[in-house]
Amino acid sequence: MTTDSTLVVGSGFVGTGIAQRLAAAGETVTLASRRRPAHSPDTYGAQWRALDATDPEACGRLLDRLEPRRIVLVHGPSDVTWCEKNAARAAALHTAVAANFASLSGGSRVVMISTDNVFDGSRADNAEDAPVSPANAYGRAKLRAEETVLGAAADAVVLRVSLVYGHEPADADKWLNFFAACAHRLLLGESVAVPQDQWTTPVLVDDVAEVTAAVLHAEARLPPVLHLGGPDRVSRAAWASVIAEALGAPPQLVIPTPRADTRYASRPENACLTSSLLGRLPATETAAVRGIREGARSLAAAFASAR
Repeated sequence: MTTDSTLVVGSGFVGTGIAQRLAAAGETVTLASRRRPAHSPDTYGAQWRALDATDPEACGRLLDRLEPRRIVLVHGPSDVTWCEKNAARAAALHTAVAANFASLSGGSRVVMISTDNVFDGSRADNAEDAPVSPANAYGRAKLRAEETVLGAAADAVVLRVSLVYGHEPADADKWLNFFAACAHRLLLGESVAVPQDQWTTPVLVDDVAEVTAAVLHAEARLPPVLHLGGPDRVSRAAWASVIAEALGAPPQLVIPTPRADTRYASRPENACLTSSLLGRLPATETAAVRGIREGARSLAAAFASAR
């Protein structure tokens, strides 16, 4: 019998944020990943299971044991630079995980978190009906995973999400989001060289979790593809200036730099998403998505207190 629970496959920054939101609402949540999360899910009411999500037999055993009503795929690898250097491996990993859960999902709703990198960056924004043309190996891998999920799962939604940001502690092994990387360096008085010619529509991780929860629990059948982008279209350099202002850091520490001279060279020029569908769905119409200034203000105290 299917239980009223959710399985989140992937315990990184976004997967953990989604699990925390669901557990805070009193839901039964299991995180599954190859490695134990940095912070124990027990602290926020979830549980963790070790899983090689590329192994179909292991996935089948886990699904048989949990019988979840809802499945969220937030699987990697998500390092764009690594994917570019290991394109075939990245595609194989993304597709294998998608295939395992899509084929075994039964009547469970499957929500796959995808990316703006399925577009080539030639348009200032991309709604759900925009033609896909992946910008890089990561985008190609995610697109194959999207097609796999939608082709095999009976009840599936691909939720493409723009650049996600939020709080991460100063002692993290590596900062997984742009906001945290900028904030910690700015608070140390270090300069940040960031692209002035790469544009995005950033989304706070808490808002991603809120929208994902709404999609998971929607009673009606949903469109197969939904987009989630923040209300602000902004260059990384302009965004870094907003972060500096919120933290009270000297504005001259932000150094606008050509994208080609940074680690973002393989990212699309426009990594921006808009939606013609999301706000009109009864399940998601009340899920507010904050702009970058409000998001920066909400995070400033957490980053400053860590110093």
